[in-house]
Formats: sequence, structure tokens, C-alpha cells
Amino acid sequence: MNKKAFIFDLDGVIVDTAKYHYLAWKKLANDLGFQFTKEQNEMFKGVSRKRCLEILLDIGNVQATQDQFDKWMVEKNIDYLKYIDKMDESEILTDVIRILDFLKTNKQPIALGSASKNAKPILDKVGLLSYFNAIVDGNNVTRAKPNPEVFLIAAKQLGVNADNCLVFEDAVAGIQAANNANMTSIGIGNKQVLHEAKHVFNDFTEIDNEFLMEFIKS
Repeated sequence: MNKKAFIFDLDGVIVDTAKYHYLAWKKLANDLGFQFTKEQNEMFKGVSRKRCLEILLDIGNVQATQDQFDKWMVEKNIDYLKYIDKMDESEILTDVIRILDFLKTNKQPIALGSASKNAKPILDKVGLLSYFNAIVDGNNVTRAKPNPEVFLIAAKQLGVNADNCLVFEDAVAGIQAANNANMTSIGIGNKQVLHEAKHVFNDFTEIDNEFLMEFIKS
């Protein structure tokens, strides 16, 4: 039996921090004199902070000097951190702990692969940090998803071949990154949106222990 590993994205998979990103971007947009909708926020899923700000400024047709750009990136993050500072275990999405417990009981290596630069403090706030054998986030990577870098680093840190890794993702770019890494991609969310994933589930309540065990034994 080949050694397997399980890699989780953070936002929208383990916790729903996307709502806090949205509120922070919305505040910045309002400060700059335009509206930012939840529909527009869909473009930000799985995208780096820098790229998000570029998209936001395009939406508002706002020109920025490099100094302004850097200042707004910092301001957005400060607002976002104020929200996540209040997070606790109630923010963990349904059945995530059951899945993590099952994997830990069966001695499976677990990693986080996220674009977030705040992954560790978030996992700490919600009490999940101890589950993870490796954490690869926006502080460790130079290329954003759909580039597979974040997942390949995670696999390397866990000492597992890429084709023996299973990735849980809620964003199209993340699914593409997992596929580009030659890993088994599991979409968490809308089947029509995440159709490139090998399997798609609405949420973790639909993933039973047998499904995970099949992968472990395959």
C-alpha cells in the first residue's frame, strides 16, 4: 500500500473566512467611492491578495500609484484581521472535525495548502492547528493557484508522492492546481462550478469514512 496524504484548502473548506474577506474588500471599495457586490466577490476565490486588489481597482476604475496600492493592501488586511481575531471553533464547517479525526485515527498525514497568509493564526483560533503535519500558505509560495506549487510543497513536506495525495478545494483555481499537480481533486461546493474535480460534494457531510478508506487502501 502506497503512503497517502490529505491536503486541505482553508477558506471555504475548513472555515468560511470568505465572508470576512468580502467585508474587508467591500469596506475598501466604499472608502474608494464605489460599490463591491457579493457576485463580484466570486472572482476573488482562491486568488492572491495582490491580484484581488488589482481586480477591485479595475471594477472601480481606480488608478493607483505603487505607494497607494501597497497602503490599500495593508489596510484591507488590517480590517480582515480584526474579523478573524474574533473567530472560534463555531466557525469550523460541518463535519470537518469528523474527517480530520478519522484521518488522524488512521495515521494519515494531513497538510494545509492555502493562499492565505493568515492560515496559522486562523487554525490556532479555531483549535485545529494540532491536526496538521504541514502548513503551506501564502508565506511559503511565490506562484498562485492554478499553479500547483502550494500542493507540491505540501506533498514534499509530508514525504508523499504527488499522485498519492488527495486535495479538498472549493475554488476552480484550486481544483486546477490539484489536477496540475497530478493529485486527486475533491471539490467542496457546486458541481457545475467545480466540474473539473475528480469528485464533487456539496460539503463534508456527504463524504463518508468508506470513501476516505478506499483512497487510503488504493
